[in-house]
Amino acid sequence: MGKLDNRVAVVTGAAQGIGKAVADKLEAEGATVVAVDIQSGTTMQVDVSQEQDVKRMVEETVGEHGKLDVLVNVAAIVPFTPWDEVDFTEWRRIMSVNLDGTFLTCYYAQKPMRKAGYGRIVNIASNVILAGTPNLAHYVASKGGVWAFTRALARELGPHGITVNSVAPGLTETEGVLASKHAEAFDFVQMLQAIPRRAVADDIAPAVAFLASEEAGWITGQLLVADGGHTHN
Repeated sequence: MGKLDNRVAVVTGAAQGIGKAVADKLEAEGATVVAVDIQSGTTMQVDVSQEQDVKRMVEETVGEHGKLDVLVNVAAIVPFTPWDEVDFTEWRRIMSVNLDGTFLTCYYAQKPMRKAGYGRIVNIASNVILAGTPNLAHYVASKGGVWAFTRALARELGPHGITVNSVAPGLTETEGVLASKHAEAFDFVQMLQAIPRRAVADDIAPAVAFLASEEAGWITGQLLVADGGHTHN
């Protein structure tokens, strides 16, 4: 018996990294997982910043599986740009995926959840909203927005049997991070953590699986920080 037997879950950003680890974990816990990403190689190719894509994602999921119980928002762009080099086009690019995408997926996914009187939404934030990490101002702003939106949404969706929570990972060893300048920060970050090793995607997935399960029914509007004790909220 898994935590998520007979549940249908959509996971965005599921082609690699934390998204893939989450999709695999939810499946291992018994869920039917619709893995979506802008990249191919997942169940469905979706650009979360495009309303029609998101609407189709939810319609096809409910059409094929009859319901939608769990939404996990992992899809995000993680930049590395000094604040004064961020132009408005770049600012909007980050916001369109990280914040607009979270709004759109929540907006469409909550409709079948509300009808069913049950739902679990887990939005991936980041511990940068607590640490104010440099070279990420637009990303920090977008993830701060995700967290604040999560709290507001929890209030409005609670009466409909839907919980809304955030998980905030720290620096995590994923394909995307290793291919970026963020990879240079691992040694420094490890010194700040209570647990002195590199995080991997499988460290984050269990926290998401818990919040996505029936066990977490009395938890909503919360930020669960999974960063090895690096920050404290």
